[in-house]
Amino acid sequence: MLTRKKIARMKKLRVTQIRSGINQPERQKRTLQALGIKRVNRPIEVTATPQIEGMIAKINHLLKVEEI
Repeated sequence: MLTRKKIARMKKLRVTQIRSGINQPERQKRTLQALGIKRVNRPIEVTATPQIEGMIAKINHLLKVEEI
C-alpha cells in the first residue's frame, strides 16, 4: 500500500511524445492514451511507478523521457 511518504519519495518523469501514433499498432495507441498523452511535443508529468515505467518501455520509440 502506498503511503504519503512513499509517494513523496517517488521520482517524477516528464514524458513528451516525439513521434506520431499514426500507423502504429492499436495496442501502442491505447498505451499513449492510457498515459494521458494527447499531442506530439506536449509534455506530461507522471509519477514513476512500475506500471507507468512498463508502459513507457513498450512505446519508448515514440517518447522522450526526462527525470525531474
